Amino acid sequence: MVGTGGPVPTFSPWDYVVFAATILGAASIGLFQAIRGRKENNSAEFLLGGRQMTAVPVAMSLTASFMSGITVIGTPSEAYRFGLAFWLFGFSYAIMSAITAELFVPIFYRLGITSAYEYLERRFNRITRLTGTSMYIVQTALYTGLVIYAPALALNQITGLDLWGVLVATGAVCIIYCTLGGLKAVIWTDVLQMVIMLAGFVAVIARGAVVQGGLSTIWDDAAKGGRLVAFDFDPDPLKRHTFWSIVIGGSIMWVSIYSINQSQVQRYISCKTLGQAKLALYINMVGLWTTVSLAMFSGLTMYSIYKNCDPLSNGDIGTSDQLLPYLVMDILSVYPGIPGLFVAAAYSGTLSTVSSSINALVAVTVEDFIFPFYKDFTQKQVTWMNMGLSVFFGGVCIGMAGVASAMGSVLQAALSIFGMIGGPLLGLYLLGMFFHTANSTGGLGGLITGLVLTLWVGIGAQLYPPTADKTLPLPLTTVGCNKTVDLNSTTAAPWTSPANLTPDSRPPLADSWYSLSYVYFSLFGMLTTMVSGLLLSIITGGCKQAKMNSDLFVRRSDLICFSGCNNSKASDEIEKVATDVHMGVDNKAFMEMDEKKEYATKL
Repeated sequence: MVGTGGPVPTFSPWDYVVFAATILGAASIGLFQAIRGRKENNSAEFLLGGRQMTAVPVAMSLTASFMSGITVIGTPSEAYRFGLAFWLFGFSYAIMSAITAELFVPIFYRLGITSAYEYLERRFNRITRLTGTSMYIVQTALYTGLVIYAPALALNQITGLDLWGVLVATGAVCIIYCTLGGLKAVIWTDVLQMVIMLAGFVAVIARGAVVQGGLSTIWDDAAKGGRLVAFDFDPDPLKRHTFWSIVIGGSIMWVSIYSINQSQVQRYISCKTLGQAKLALYINMVGLWTTVSLAMFSGLTMYSIYKNCDPLSNGDIGTSDQLLPYLVMDILSVYPGIPGLFVAAAYSGTLSTVSSSINALVAVTVEDFIFPFYKDFTQKQVTWMNMGLSVFFGGVCIGMAGVASAMGSVLQAALSIFGMIGGPLLGLYLLGMFFHTANSTGGLGGLITGLVLTLWVGIGAQLYPPTADKTLPLPLTTVGCNKTVDLNSTTAAPWTSPANLTPDSRPPLADSWYSLSYVYFSLFGMLTTMVSGLLLSIITGGCKQAKMNSDLFVRRSDLICFSGCNNSKASDEIEKVATDVHMGVDNKAFMEMDEKKEYATKL
């Protein structure tokens, strides 16, 4: 009987067929794009998608890039265990979209940025650029390994799919369509995967509504269980989720992901025009709202079904990551093929993230570590180099999944990693974009200071996770189960470690410094980098440095609210950008790639 615990059915043959068809479909897109673009097999096509990308597919790709398998599996579990507070990230998505579109995208277009870290060399120096790129590579490789491993582990224990077979297969598929199709294949594959992810959530909600007797029943059950309390205005920075931590800290965290992360930057510079790039970010905002809303309601559906029999407390599953796969097999196994659709949805999230990461890692390696030092490549050599690096980084990401298998707090690490590394990097960019006084010494010193302090608090939080009075899990019960075990009715958070169970062994900083909400990691890293960087710049003569190129700084004309000014050069430039949509001629990155192509052709 649904919702009463015990073993659930496993995959049927039709589920395997649906799952395999989805994976093959993703690979087919890569092959199609490779064949279609074989006459334009150059770096502009491979790294920037040519000049044909428009706002809608890029927006869907932006959304899918970080809607990974962790999101598909972890977000419903978040609603089930902690309520709707996570939905407040919708405010963060709106703030992030506005900041990225109005501050960062115009600068990247104006400078003709291909790698996001080119800016750091133009504003500071090459050492700062290479440091930033190295941080990005480490961050992306580790995060991608976590993205591959976490859903594979959860789905392996529910569906019986071989863990390491799935890990290798996931990486292999991504390598195939990234290597053959480049960014255009990644973007169009992301579009397909985004549709599949949303369909998976809709299937869970629709079937749950039938089982429970309507959406109103699900909503009423969630209200009685305290799952609808979202607005907590407590200013305590140690509480895991409050209105302030999510809206303020969460906004900065998502800005660090979308504004300077190569996986995302590479997408909007593939758009035809600056206007299309900005539009893609605002459409992406709607996509993020839709995704998080469906994921949260899937979690409420899960709570309504298991309100009297928590599968985790009952011993039916091993971790909270397995809650949604368990639910799917419990309520959807009567429809052969539908559980396969859900597994495809979870792995679509993983595929989109891994493919984005591989393509971005290739781009920054070529642009930051190879071209600045050696440019005498023929076009054929560049093509083979791009493809070879795709295979190499695909292997690295699969290897990092093996490393992740030895980590106990996979989800918490995935949530924190962008804060620990992305926050200081974001602070460095803002320091350069807003303060003329900032120099290379201050920038690099501030980045190192911010990184060290953020890693200190982040790693400490991994070793000594916050206690339940800070994470505030909501109560669960097993009174309605057919089979019960002797466990507490309130289960621990998925990142709980034995350190929580032995308070005497926790160091003094564990309940203060290390208990800082993970959502604040980015904000903390950004502020420490900017403050220390500005002070170091002033001390080392930043106030006396020569006047720099104004293109490196934020302009008033970059903002939409000032684009209506009449009789000004700024408005003339903006009007030209708005109307000059043919073949992306307002994107300097494309012009630079054309020059490289012409040079290679002469060779």
